[in-house]
Amino acid sequence: MTVTTITHIEYHCADAAQSATDLVTGFGFAPDARQPEPRPGLHSVHLHQGTIRLRLTSAAQPAHPVARFVERHGDGVAVIALGCTDPAASLERAVRHGARVLDRDAGLVAGFGDLALRFVADAPADPGADPGADSGAGPAAPGGALLDVLDHIAICVPAGELAAAVRFCEAALGFHRIFGEHIEVGAQAMDSSVVQSGSAAVTFTLIEPDTARQPGQIDAFLDAHEGPGVQHLAFRTHDIAAALRTFRGNGVEFLTTPSAYYDGLAERLGGTAIPVDVLRELDVLVDQDHGGQLFQIFTRSVHPRRTFFLELIERQGAGTFGTANIKALYEAVERQNAAAAL
Repeated sequence: MTVTTITHIEYHCADAAQSATDLVTGFGFAPDARQPEPRPGLHSVHLHQGTIRLRLTSAAQPAHPVARFVERHGDGVAVIALGCTDPAASLERAVRHGARVLDRDAGLVAGFGDLALRFVADAPADPGADPGADSGAGPAAPGGALLDVLDHIAICVPAGELAAAVRFCEAALGFHRIFGEHIEVGAQAMDSSVVQSGSAAVTFTLIEPDTARQPGQIDAFLDAHEGPGVQHLAFRTHDIAAALRTFRGNGVEFLTTPSAYYDGLAERLGGTAIPVDVLRELDVLVDQDHGGQLFQIFTRSVHPRRTFFLELIERQGAGTFGTANIKALYEAVERQNAAAAL
């Protein structure tokens, strides 16, 4: 009954065809060889790259649950499908530890607010298989894929709910907490905990705002999203420089980083596996831990509410999450939000 992987992400949106086109043309995702059978009132598109699998769904009727999700939250992650050695046993464990059942036959329970969790079998399948079936992540996409795997999912929860969210992940899902800290960025602050499956293939970064400080971006997300939810998906790449040059050439916009950030890298880190002039050119952030270095960058949010965005991350031995880069990230987001308000 162990959770071993994320088989797919279900993304509810106003226009599945347009959202899929953006991911195909911008990030190089490929439509699955076998698309789902049409369902009345719904349009779904299945995409993959590496072992990342996405199901994008929109609804024609405003009363449909997919449309209601989008009306409340905007386009966003609605379901995380967890591959399990025994989906039925995993569902029962979650229920015993307080999970609310949404659809027992579909293995679906409430996770964080309107973000649901689906328990499915983790048996491997080809990239063209239906991610709604009992299927695993599948083999890496052939022929020049730049994105390899879903590295982690960042989930914002309301103030005071972080400890309960961690306990839920530990008791209901069998995860363990591997990291946590209090992060201060100027006058705002947040608390974060990272929980992970025993396989280390499923990682949630859980974040709550510190209400003793000034309201910040986590508060803004919770307000605009109308409750807890996924702030970003982090896609791991084996070559962040090549991925960035390709995606930028495809029209994807990423957050920029002040030049002064790179002036202090040599003193903070010593040498970097990717030359500093390349990092500066591409606005890539870098951090390191005892295992090595990681490189990361975040897309400029194109969400109308400026809530959801994507991360690219390359790990060269590092197992942590770029804590030292959080200040630079949030300063970049603040600049984006200030520019959008003009």
